[in-house]
Amino acid sequence: MKKVGFLSAAFFLLLLSTKMFAQSKSGADYFKGTWSVLVKGTPNGDARMIFLLENRNDSITGVVQDTAGTEISKISKVELTDTSATVYFTAQGYDVNLVMNKKDGDHVTGSLMAMFDAEGERLKKTQ
Repeated sequence: MKKVGFLSAAFFLLLLSTKMFAQSKSGADYFKGTWSVLVKGTPNGDARMIFLLENRNDSITGVVQDTAGTEISKISKVELTDTSATVYFTAQGYDVNLVMNKKDGDHVTGSLMAMFDAEGERLKKTQ
C-alpha cells in the first residue's frame, strides 16, 4: 500500500516539474528582440521593415527601421497579450499599427492596419 502512495506522489511531482519546464515565452519576453517583418500587398508593393523591440517594465518600446538600418519611426505605443502585440508608429505621415501574432518560437503573422497581411521572423544576433 505504501508503494502505491509513493508511486502516485512521484508521478504527480514528475508531471508538475514537466509542466514547469515546458513553458514558452509570452508577452513582452516573447516579442523583445529584432524582427524582420514583410508587409504584403501595399500600394507601393511589398514592404520589409525591421522592428527593434526592447523590454521595459513588462512593456515594449523601440524603433522601426528600413532594411538599410535607417530609422523610420519610434514606436509610440505597444499593446501586449500573451500571444500578440499591436505596435503603433508613424510612417509617411500616417499613424499606423501592426498586429503581430505569435506563430511559433521565432515567427509571427499579422496585419498592418487590418488591411495588409504581414509575416515576420526573429533575427538572431550574429557575433
